[in-house]
Amino acid sequence: MNKTVSTTADHVAPLIINGLEGRVLRLAAPKNRKREILLLYGSHSSQERMFGLAEAFNKYGAVTLPDWPGFGGMDSLYKIGKKPDVDTMADYLASFVKMRYKRRRFTIIGMSYGFIVATRMLQRYPDIAKNVEFIVSIVGFVHKDDFRINGRDFFLMKLGARILRYRLPYYVARAFIKGPIIRATYNLVADSHAKMKDADAAERQRRIDFEVVLWKCNDLRTYFYTSHTMFHLDLCDKQTTVPVYHVAVANDQYFDNNIVEQHLAIIYPVVNVIPVRIDAHMPTIVADAKDVAPFIPGKLRRILARAPK
Repeated sequence: MNKTVSTTADHVAPLIINGLEGRVLRLAAPKNRKREILLLYGSHSSQERMFGLAEAFNKYGAVTLPDWPGFGGMDSLYKIGKKPDVDTMADYLASFVKMRYKRRRFTIIGMSYGFIVATRMLQRYPDIAKNVEFIVSIVGFVHKDDFRINGRDFFLMKLGARILRYRLPYYVARAFIKGPIIRATYNLVADSHAKMKDADAAERQRRIDFEVVLWKCNDLRTYFYTSHTMFHLDLCDKQTTVPVYHVAVANDQYFDNNIVEQHLAIIYPVVNVIPVRIDAHMPTIVADAKDVAPFIPGKLRRILARAPK
């Protein structure tokens, strides 16, 4: 197991909400830092994958990083007879926020899918929204039309997610998605895969090994259900009062930044776009604090460094 995993374990505690068991990572605030940061990872992720990002944000305040139901090894919502739709995920997040922060002020930083759920929570729970100073989107989005993926590829991705979110196809897929098949697949596409193509042979194998861990600790049916949700997403039906800072990757291979900004402006009263020029949509699988630094541009660092209101 890599260094990040062992370091993460030092800061993790059990998390139980509505009968679902998972984990929560907590990094205490540095001296003289009062900001409370709720960090939310995206789909197909874990606390181990996001620990480098948590460390980087920890410079600006206390960081709390909970699991999602069905991700990071946490029980899925199917265990209690619910589906992982965006409203139910938002309700779960609201339960966590009320338990962790009560009436305290805090800042939200959402990665991709994490930003989606946080947005829905703010829309559904204005009592929580009034305690959020601002929300940060790191390559987040709020509408299905934000995608800019090739038509054929997008069709196949949507079709796969639609089918595999159901119980029987999920059981069939689970029987085939094993370590050797995952390794063989990533090795086959490594030269063109966004997560692998910039690494040498040894680093590729390290990343592939971690991908195997992610596919094992994340519930496949939840993954495909949330993917289907993202491909059919429309959060533009409600507004919130919280300002947003959106970190947009120039030439993002997945999203049209101009359209993302337009949709954000429908939901959020103030939209501040912070562009960054990097070669990846997300940090690499096993990124440390140094690796993720480009995803936290100087402008955002200065905002986070301010004393919270």
